[in-house]
Amino acid sequence: MPKVLVSDPIDQVGIDILSQVAQVDVKTGLTPEQLVQVIPEYDALMIRSGTRVTAEIIDAGKQLKIIGRAGVGVDNVDVPAATRRGILVVNSPEGNTIAAAEHALAMMLSLSRHIPAANQSVKASKWERGKFLGVEVYKKTLGIVGLGKIGSHVATVARAMGMRLLAYDPFLSSERAEQLGCHLVDLDLLLREADYITLHLPRTPETQHLINAESLKKMKPTARIINCARGGIIDEQALADALKAGTIAGAALDVFESEPLGESPLRELEKEAILTPHLGASTEEAQVNVAIDVAEQIRDVLLGLPARSAVNIPGLRPDVLEKLRPYLQLAETLGNLVSQLTGGRVETFNVRLQGEVANNDSQPIVVAALKGLLSHALQERVNYVNASIEAKERGIRVTETRDTNVVDYTGSLRLSARGPKGEHSVTGALLGDSEIRITTIDDFPINVPPSGHMLFTLHRDMPGIIGKIGSLLGSFNVNIASMQVGRRIVRGDAVMVLSLDDPLPEGILNEILQVPGIRDAYTVTLSA
Repeated sequence: MPKVLVSDPIDQVGIDILSQVAQVDVKTGLTPEQLVQVIPEYDALMIRSGTRVTAEIIDAGKQLKIIGRAGVGVDNVDVPAATRRGILVVNSPEGNTIAAAEHALAMMLSLSRHIPAANQSVKASKWERGKFLGVEVYKKTLGIVGLGKIGSHVATVARAMGMRLLAYDPFLSSERAEQLGCHLVDLDLLLREADYITLHLPRTPETQHLINAESLKKMKPTARIINCARGGIIDEQALADALKAGTIAGAALDVFESEPLGESPLRELEKEAILTPHLGASTEEAQVNVAIDVAEQIRDVLLGLPARSAVNIPGLRPDVLEKLRPYLQLAETLGNLVSQLTGGRVETFNVRLQGEVANNDSQPIVVAALKGLLSHALQERVNYVNASIEAKERGIRVTETRDTNVVDYTGSLRLSARGPKGEHSVTGALLGDSEIRITTIDDFPINVPPSGHMLFTLHRDMPGIIGKIGSLLGSFNVNIASMQVGRRIVRGDAVMVLSLDDPLPEGILNEILQVPGIRDAYTVTLSA
């Protein structure tokens, strides 16, 4: 009989489901060293956020077939290490959707009516009705930043409460926003017009301190902001300063840049700030839902059935997976690249399989490309299972084509997309078994490996351009790791691709665009 280790507390209903097909051992509070010692005898591991599953633990799990995370985020699992070992990693992306949305709504209403402070006042034997004059949310404007599953549910409920809805989501189509009753606007307009702002987006380098001193100044003095998404999206010191100065009226935070929350100026505020200890998913129903969801997936995999919410490669036989894995990584990398070149909100997306790869099953490759396309915005929310659904919900029109006549490489992929920055295409191929090369950008021939930080320029092919860009980057202490230029004709247009050791400092891209001969410039960040 298979054996399952449960290393974090989960609801009993999950253990009961696993017990149908396996021997279940519940051992919580294990140290990493202890987990390395015991994991070799188990076929499956079920965790929550407490257990960190490192590459060392995965390598020690010689019998492991699946790791199940009872929750959304899998940042405590080394997913690439698991994938290399052929171990499935699953999560529960929707188990706490309702809980998180309802907590955000509860925070909004609590802010409006000063409920926590009024409660404390009454318990302190006071009766201060005049001190806690509230406001109504009816007919107020709610700005929703991020219209994923949680943001969409907030929109549905808020609309039923009579609120006017604005939304900012650079990866969502206007049609989908309108279906939810939201008017899609840019972030600047949302900040200026909203009476309430609620955040529902992942924490990424782009969203880190998205709400800062500058953006807080744009908000109405009567505005209130809610964050039940991820800590670090709001600059907490800037928020505290704004609340003390009366720049905005209130804030409610369930998540913080450092948890548990230590010394913080937000603690000093009475009516202006409501703070809760990361309770977004803390409902009885949510804990039951994620336990059932993940336990069922582990049970199914142990029975030889597919998982429905795998975050790595689901549903492929080991021999097929081994053959396609390099192309899946190529597709994901190119999808991430073309997404950033087009500006995020993609309208159309085409995947073209070229050469020998065109003879393979295209569906896994298209899904991998979609995962890359959406990963810059959605982070852990997008995986190989839900990538097609997420693309459809965002109104992206996806097509695929094949061309077996391309013979430049054994097999290559060409992805093209249209977005706010126009239409762009990238082509990539494999050198040897798995070495990725970007071979064209917008049909300009190049041959460069992807790197963490890259700069792409479109410019006139004229003397001095390369030197000016190099000197400009040097003046900002930016080190160039490699550089290549691609052109179709002499003295026509050309592209330049620079691999950088570090991200570009703020403001330098605008200076690059001022260099004579530069027509456009883009920065791209690719994960390792």
